[in-house]
Amino acid sequence: MSLSKEVMTAMKEAMKAKDTNALTSLRAIKSAILLAQTESGAKEDLTEDQELKLLQKLVKQRKDSAAIFKEQGRDDLAQPELDQAAVIAKFLPEQMSEEAIEKAVTAIIEKTGAAGMKDMGKVMGMASSELAGKADGKTISTIVKNKLSS
Repeated sequence: MSLSKEVMTAMKEAMKAKDTNALTSLRAIKSAILLAQTESGAKEDLTEDQELKLLQKLVKQRKDSAAIFKEQGRDDLAQPELDQAAVIAKFLPEQMSEEAIEKAVTAIIEKTGAAGMKDMGKVMGMASSELAGKADGKTISTIVKNKLSS
């Protein structure tokens, strides 16, 4: 089932359950899908890769907003953002643990023969495509930096 159909099904369930948080999150996903479809000019469905990137972007936006709100001492605004991020993350594949990411990055470094920070772009490119949807880009970047600098 495509992402938009899954979202519509979940929206109906959220409406029946009167879950406003889930409903807000699902409407944000639906809106982002429609924007992405009209951006490309065609009414075609998005590819699975595009859907993953879109969902990751939405989760990242919510988490960044929550971090800013917490810095400013506004936990009342941060919590709904984190709740929405959790609802959106349910549509993403299961995220890898840091240990699993570290193993994958180590394998990529060995495969490419990367020797230092000058090879970071090459390693990040391969790691990002290999771990797409399964790991956060920031986490991947941090692990790659640690591995290449040591």
